[in-house]
Amino acid sequence: MARGQKIFVATCGFCHGSTANGGASGPDLVRSVLVLHDRGTGATIGPVILNGRPDKGMPKFPNMTPAQIKDIAAFLLSRNQAAANRATYTIQNIVTGNAKAGEAWFATHCASCHSPTGDLAHVAAKFDPVALQARLLYPKQEGFPGAPGPPPDPRMESKVTVKLASGQSFSGVLDFMDDFSVALTDSEGEHRSWLFEDNKGIQVEIHDPLEQHVRLLREYTDADMHNILAYLETLK
Repeated sequence: MARGQKIFVATCGFCHGSTANGGASGPDLVRSVLVLHDRGTGATIGPVILNGRPDKGMPKFPNMTPAQIKDIAAFLLSRNQAAANRATYTIQNIVTGNAKAGEAWFATHCASCHSPTGDLAHVAAKFDPVALQARLLYPKQEGFPGAPGPPPDPRMESKVTVKLASGQSFSGVLDFMDDFSVALTDSEGEHRSWLFEDNKGIQVEIHDPLEQHVRLLREYTDADMHNILAYLETLK
């Protein structure tokens, strides 16, 4: 693999990129079906290396030895496996935004609910940048009743009021709702649910404290997300 990498970079890197992810004129070989079928043997990529693909602008390398071809095949297989194995993926530095721009964006869109000296005080000391960005974009931490871990934050729970045609009204924490039913847990801890088909005229009112976050998720630009994170990272 190491030998193959050196040969590939010197011979093929200009067109396919030094990491085989594609370059100036050559395609991405990491996700190439031809490379995948080769399985590191050189059997399928060998003829392409030796004969080239003149119709696509790839020159031939007739002097490449079988050993060199197998080395290149081993390198390409390693790149393919690395792309497939997400456990080996390394997250790079994501704090690349403009903190001042993020602060201005925060003041306009977030300051009515959040405060850098209140609920967000020292937030950057509590979470690493990746976790902090995840909580920024997806603040609701989903879980299942009885599952291990801290209980859900009541500030993030959706509340619901169900009004029946009879005039009865029930309120509580929304457990779930789909096209067929709605369920809640009331203040006494009792679980209640209704099928829409069996309860004609039922009215459901939901208050989601994170509705603003859901709306903003459709409005963030890539620059916005990085700028806000850069600003939050200053709140140590």
